[in-house]
Amino acid sequence: MIKEIKFTDKALKQINVLLSKKDKGSFFRIAIKGGGCSGFQYEFTFDKEKSKDDLNFENILIDKTSADLLKGSEVDYVSELIGDQFKITNPQTKSSCGCGVSFSL
Repeated sequence: MIKEIKFTDKALKQINVLLSKKDKGSFFRIAIKGGGCSGFQYEFTFDKEKSKDDLNFENILIDKTSADLLKGSEVDYVSELIGDQFKITNPQTKSSCGCGVSFSL
């Protein structure tokens, strides 16, 4: 179970819409990967299998390391001038790049 990470209704609805277009049994995966101009970036992908260190909330998977870095975060789905996207408000980030895609911890 994923604790200490909040998903807005908009985010959950969009995840379900996206998963409805995938093969039955697919999961929506959220991960933090190294990269971007500030050091880390969020990655949103689909997966057919759970790993042994994955935390699971409904049809959402987050690996344990990423979940630790996401504690206290809120996952939302927003419409902005640059387009529709998932937006994570993470209280653990120290700074982020100008476009908001990458961040530092």
